[in-house]
Amino acid sequence: MKARIKITLKPGVLDPQGKAIQSALGALGFAGVNDVRQGKYIEVDVTGMSEDEARTEVDRMCRELLANTVIENYSYELAS
Repeated sequence: MKARIKITLKPGVLDPQGKAIQSALGALGFAGVNDVRQGKYIEVDVTGMSEDEARTEVDRMCRELLANTVIENYSYELAS
Protein backbone atom coordinates (compact mmCIF):
# COMPACT_ATOMS: atom_id res chain seq x y z
CA MET A 1 0.00 0.00 0.00
CA LYS A 2 1.26 3.48 -0.79
CA ALA A 3 0.52 6.56 1.31
CA ARG A 4 0.50 9.83 -0.63
CA ILE A 5 1.01 12.62 1.87
CA LYS A 6 0.48 16.33 1.19
CA ILE A 7 1.78 18.89 3.69
CA THR A 8 0.92 22.58 3.40
CA LEU A 9 1.39 25.66 5.55
CA LYS A 10 -1.63 26.68 7.59
CA PRO A 11 -3.47 29.83 6.47
CA GLY A 12 -1.87 32.94 7.90
CA VAL A 13 1.62 31.42 8.15
CA LEU A 14 4.14 33.42 6.13
CA ASP A 15 5.49 31.56 3.11
CA PRO A 16 8.73 33.17 1.88
CA GLN A 17 9.36 30.37 -0.64
CA GLY A 18 5.89 30.87 -2.06
CA LYS A 19 6.55 34.61 -2.38
CA ALA A 20 9.88 33.91 -4.14
CA ILE A 21 8.13 31.57 -6.59
CA GLN A 22 5.40 34.16 -7.19
CA SER A 23 8.02 36.83 -7.89
CA ALA A 24 9.95 34.54 -10.26
CA LEU A 25 6.77 33.66 -12.15
CA GLY A 26 6.03 37.36 -12.59
CA ALA A 27 9.58 38.01 -13.79
CA LEU A 28 9.14 35.25 -16.38
CA GLY A 29 6.02 36.94 -17.73
CA PHE A 30 3.30 34.80 -16.14
CA ALA A 31 0.47 37.26 -15.55
CA GLY A 32 -2.42 36.88 -13.13
CA VAL A 33 -0.54 34.95 -10.45
CA ASN A 34 -1.86 36.50 -7.24
CA ASP A 35 -0.67 34.09 -4.57
CA VAL A 36 1.61 31.06 -4.39
CA ARG A 37 1.85 28.67 -1.44
CA GLN A 38 4.40 25.89 -1.55
CA GLY A 39 4.29 22.59 0.30
CA LYS A 40 5.67 19.06 0.44
CA TYR A 41 4.58 15.81 -1.17
CA ILE A 42 5.81 12.53 0.30
CA GLU A 43 5.12 8.95 -0.75
CA VAL A 44 5.59 6.14 1.75
CA ASP A 45 5.20 2.43 1.01
CA VAL A 46 3.59 0.62 3.92
CA THR A 47 3.29 -3.16 3.90
CA GLY A 48 2.15 -5.96 6.16
CA MET A 49 -0.82 -4.18 7.72
CA SER A 50 -4.51 -3.63 7.22
CA GLU A 51 -5.85 -0.36 5.83
CA ASP A 52 -6.92 0.76 9.31
CA GLU A 53 -3.47 -0.02 10.72
CA ALA A 54 -1.83 1.81 7.80
CA ARG A 55 -4.00 4.88 8.42
CA THR A 56 -3.05 4.85 12.10
CA GLU A 57 0.66 4.54 11.29
CA VAL A 58 0.67 7.18 8.54
CA ASP A 59 -1.19 9.61 10.78
CA ARG A 60 1.39 9.00 13.50
CA MET A 61 4.27 9.50 11.01
CA CYS A 62 2.79 12.85 10.00
CA ARG A 63 2.18 14.05 13.56
CA GLU A 64 5.55 12.92 14.95
CA LEU A 65 7.96 13.61 12.08
CA LEU A 66 6.74 14.64 8.65
CA ALA A 67 4.63 17.70 9.50
CA ASN A 68 5.17 20.50 11.97
CA THR A 69 1.57 20.58 13.16
CA VAL A 70 2.02 23.99 14.76
CA ILE A 71 2.35 25.64 11.33
CA GLU A 72 1.45 22.89 8.83
CA ASN A 73 -1.62 20.90 7.85
CA TYR A 74 -1.39 17.44 6.36
CA SER A 75 -3.64 15.11 4.43
CA TYR A 76 -3.05 11.73 2.88
CA GLU A 77 -4.61 9.01 0.82
CA LEU A 78 -3.84 5.32 0.67
CA ALA A 79 -3.65 3.46 -2.63
CA SER A 80 -2.88 -0.17 -3.36
